[in-house]
Amino acid sequence: MPIKYVPFIPEPVEGQAVLGNFNRILKYKGADETSMVLQRGMPLYEMEKLETVGENADGNMVIRGECVSACAYLKEQGVQVDLVYIDPPFASGADYAKQVYVRRNPKVAEAIAIAEQDICKNDDDFRKFEEKMYGDVWDKEKYLNWMYENLMAIKSVMSETASIYVHLDYHIGHYVKILLDEIFGESNFINEIIWKRTGAHNDAGKYGIVHDTIFWYAKGSEYMFREMFIELTEEHKSTRFKYIEEETGRKFYPGPITAPGTGPARNFRGVSLMPPAGRHWSYSQENIDLLEKENKIYYSSTGTPYLKEYEDEYVAQGRRVQSIWDDILPSKTGNELVDYSTQKPEALLERVIEASSKENMTIVDFFGGSGVTSAVANKLNRRFIHCDIGLNSIQTTRDRLKADGAEFDILEIKDGIQLYRNPVQTMDKIKSLIPGLKNEDSLDSFWEGALTDSKIGLIPVYVPNLADSSVKLLNKVTINRIIHQAIPELDSSIKKVIVYYIDITDEAEIMQFIKDDDSTTVEIELRDLKTVLDNVVIGDYVEFHIDEVNEDLFGGYSVVIDKFISDRVISKIDKFNEKAFLNSSEKKPYKPIEISEEGLELIEFISIDCTAAEGEWHSDSEIKIDKNSFVIVNGEKTKNFWDGSVRCDKTPLRIKIRNICGDETIWEV
Repeated sequence: MPIKYVPFIPEPVEGQAVLGNFNRILKYKGADETSMVLQRGMPLYEMEKLETVGENADGNMVIRGECVSACAYLKEQGVQVDLVYIDPPFASGADYAKQVYVRRNPKVAEAIAIAEQDICKNDDDFRKFEEKMYGDVWDKEKYLNWMYENLMAIKSVMSETASIYVHLDYHIGHYVKILLDEIFGESNFINEIIWKRTGAHNDAGKYGIVHDTIFWYAKGSEYMFREMFIELTEEHKSTRFKYIEEETGRKFYPGPITAPGTGPARNFRGVSLMPPAGRHWSYSQENIDLLEKENKIYYSSTGTPYLKEYEDEYVAQGRRVQSIWDDILPSKTGNELVDYSTQKPEALLERVIEASSKENMTIVDFFGGSGVTSAVANKLNRRFIHCDIGLNSIQTTRDRLKADGAEFDILEIKDGIQLYRNPVQTMDKIKSLIPGLKNEDSLDSFWEGALTDSKIGLIPVYVPNLADSSVKLLNKVTINRIIHQAIPELDSSIKKVIVYYIDITDEAEIMQFIKDDDSTTVEIELRDLKTVLDNVVIGDYVEFHIDEVNEDLFGGYSVVIDKFISDRVISKIDKFNEKAFLNSSEKKPYKPIEISEEGLELIEFISIDCTAAEGEWHSDSEIKIDKNSFVIVNGEKTKNFWDGSVRCDKTPLRIKIRNICGDETIWEV
């Protein structure tokens, strides 16, 4: 249960009218349900600090949790942010998967002999399988309610001069634009930015879709903006600067000397000229006279004046960035790649952050993904806050920032999501976790399945979709929908339903709400899903020993991993092998992924805590084995294979191991 609810909007001052409802502009099924959520406020949960990297004097944060709960925490702490960039799900209907790479076994001596080879080209040594991470599969109306609540929460923590960039695509962007108008005001819309993210798409039966859309809004009338310039291409120079000034030989382009609007006539070479219809002259008469004196006005054959824009001045300054960004390509190669399916290029965020913030300002991304926003903010000397519900995002960002030398705290919102790492996979196995739950063809998709009772018959079971954060919290809105929409569509013989929840606003309040509503005689039983999800969290197994090291002047310790077993990963590999084998053929036989008895191929990351035996984690020494099986030691990349050990200067107290699917387990030494 939340500790309390934090208002989305500021508390009214004495004598001020309280906003009793939220007037929605965009009308759709369920739009009015958000008013109940907004009037209740943002749920504030306990926050646990898991790890501090560096001194972190700037208070940088990497938060595992949902956007609304993170905003509640920030608002309660009095944190205001200066720039928001979000790249939320696009409601595209696509499933996103992570490529999981099996590492080399350091116990195999032959691996050392081929350390200099390009192992990426050797398929037999470079084994991988796919793991579904999350599905961007949304009901449009649910998505819009979810986005409305998130955007309202984000606005509540923005400073008065802050602005927000919302990155979307054609699936849902036009609807979200209306939400943004509604929340931030049409007058605070600044730009629609078109990012050309790819060169060509062979989309059947239509024009190739090669762009995303980014909407830029300010919170108020004042906001940060610095003009950005990019280098002129040779094509741009040759096609634009085709005119030559006879007196100097300088190349120039005749640029417009008018702007939209209306205005009076001006004198040019002693002749009074009216601007074209719907335009006004951009300069005062005094400045026009000065430009004439400096020979910076060009006249066409019809006598129309233009401003001379010189090539040599443009080359020095560059071309001003416009609303179509076609010069930034996706990250396909290079050091910034972190194997994250929706990763955006650093150059994209560099432009956003440099244009709309100053050094030491706070930049936040509430759907942080690969961590690109925080990584770029850190490099540009800004404070940063990264938030994401996915553990893979938190781990990827943590390792990325650590390698960049960033300092930050890792925090986790204690709202129940920490009980599962991968909501998609948990939903796939939920029927095996709830005893007796089976599919029932007579029920619609709202119900996960049904139980059978010998006395009362069929009992439909509702389970919140763990991949849809908007239904995680059981509140009056959800119960109202169950009572007035879901139950009336059931067969009249149904006497009872079971409603599982991950979190609940107030169980007594919900039960009273059910009791007070006399529109149904069907019994509604509430059950806590966390008691079921506890069965999902099963730790891995490790055998290790510790050697004292006396090879150098300082000595220290070596933690040697002898054996590692992860039933969860082995189960995933077995299922992958089985599916791949069924799809193989005589011409293309499948060679199964095999794991050694030691199982060290299943390890991605090891961290040693020499500071504390419990509580907040201190990574005093760590190694990460990348997908090519090269080892990264305390953030420093090497071209060495892992030898099965981790060095540390002080006595190790705890060891943390992350398997290749991202599950982490801690053992005391």
